[in-house]
Amino acid sequence: MTPGDLIAWRRALHRQPELSGHEAATAAAFVQAVTPTRPDQIVTGLGGHGVAVVYRGRQPGPTVMIRSELDALPILETGNSPWKSERPGVAHLCGHDGHLTILAGLAHQIGGDRPARGRVILLAQPAEEDGSGAAAVMADPAFAPLTPDWAFALHNMPGIALGECWLAPGPMNCASVGLKIALHGRTAHAAEPGAAMSSGPAITRLIPALTSLGLDGPLDDRFRLVTVTHARLGEPAFGIAPGDGEVWANLRSVSDKGLAALIAEAEALARAEARDGVTVTLTHHDHFAACTNDAQATEHLAVAIRRLQIPLSPGTLPMRASEDFGRFGAMAKSAMVCLGAGEAHPRLHNPDYDFPDALITPGIKIFDRVIRNLLDHAQAN
Repeated sequence: MTPGDLIAWRRALHRQPELSGHEAATAAAFVQAVTPTRPDQIVTGLGGHGVAVVYRGRQPGPTVMIRSELDALPILETGNSPWKSERPGVAHLCGHDGHLTILAGLAHQIGGDRPARGRVILLAQPAEEDGSGAAAVMADPAFAPLTPDWAFALHNMPGIALGECWLAPGPMNCASVGLKIALHGRTAHAAEPGAAMSSGPAITRLIPALTSLGLDGPLDDRFRLVTVTHARLGEPAFGIAPGDGEVWANLRSVSDKGLAALIAEAEALARAEARDGVTVTLTHHDHFAACTNDAQATEHLAVAIRRLQIPLSPGTLPMRASEDFGRFGAMAKSAMVCLGAGEAHPRLHNPDYDFPDALITPGIKIFDRVIRNLLDHAQAN
C-alpha cells in the first residue's frame, strides 16, 4: 500500500466507525487489507472481534507484538471533512482509525521483508475504549500460542508538536474504574413526600464526599482523582416523590494498588448511606489497569526513534488518561509512546477531532525499526 493508499483506507475507516464490542466490519476490513501480505497465520475473533496477524522469521527467536485498536466512540462528530462519520452519534474521535492504518501499513512492510528470526504479531484489539478488550484477548484460548515477549503501541497525542515523541520508562497511564452507586428507596405521592424513602439526601452527601477523596497534584504515588460523571434522582415527573437514584463516579490513580485503595474508600462512603430505608448496590465498569513502560522495552523504542531522527523527550508523562494496553505488561516487556498530533490540534474525544494523516508514515517507521532491532540484530532471548 502506498502512502496515498493508506490515507484513503484510513478515511474509509473513519466514515464507518464501530463501537466497542461491535467492530466486525472494521476487523474484516483489516483482514482484507493484510491478506495480500501473505502472513503465516491470521487469527480472528480474539476476545470478540480482535485480529492477530502472524509473520514468522527464518529462525527461532522472540515474539514481538505491535498493538492497535479497532473501536470508535459514542460521540457525534462535528467536523466538516469529506470523510466525516456516516454513522450519527459514533465517530473515530480518538484516532484508532489512524493507529489501525499504521498497523496495516506495517503489515505490508513486514510481509515484504520478514525478520531474520522470531515472530511478529500485529494485534488489532477490540473494545479499548471501555477497558474490556485487552483482558478479553488475553483470556481467549486462541491467544495463548501467540503470547509475546515484547509488546509495543503508540497513541497520537494532541498538545504535542506534530511528529514529536514523548516516551519515558515507568508509569505511563493511570489505572481507573467507573463506580456505579445505585440507591434503592421507595416512591410516594408528591403531596406526601414524608411517605417516600428518598435517595436524594444520600446523593447530596455522596457527591462532595466522593470528590473530596481525590488528591490532585503531581502524578506520583499519592495522586488520586474522583470525578462524578452522572447523577440521577427519581423519575422525570412532578407528581412523584423520588425513591431510587444513582451516582456514577470515575476513580483513578497512578498504580493498581492505589486504585484499589481508592475504590475501598469510595465504596465505604456509599455503603454508609444505606440507612433510613435506602439500600445500595455497587458495580464496577470500564476498568483499566495501570500502564507502565518497561525500562528495556522503552529503550528499544527510544533507540528506534532516535535513529529515525524524530524529536524525543519525556514530556510531561505520565498521563492522567487510562489506556487498555497496560494489561499486556503482565505477560510481556511492554512500552507505549505518544506521537504528537500538533500543539493546536483538537483534543482526543473532542467532537471536531480527526487523526492527522501525516503521522501514518512515521508510525510505521518507528515500529518497523523496533522490530528490525529486536529480530534482525539482537540476540534471541
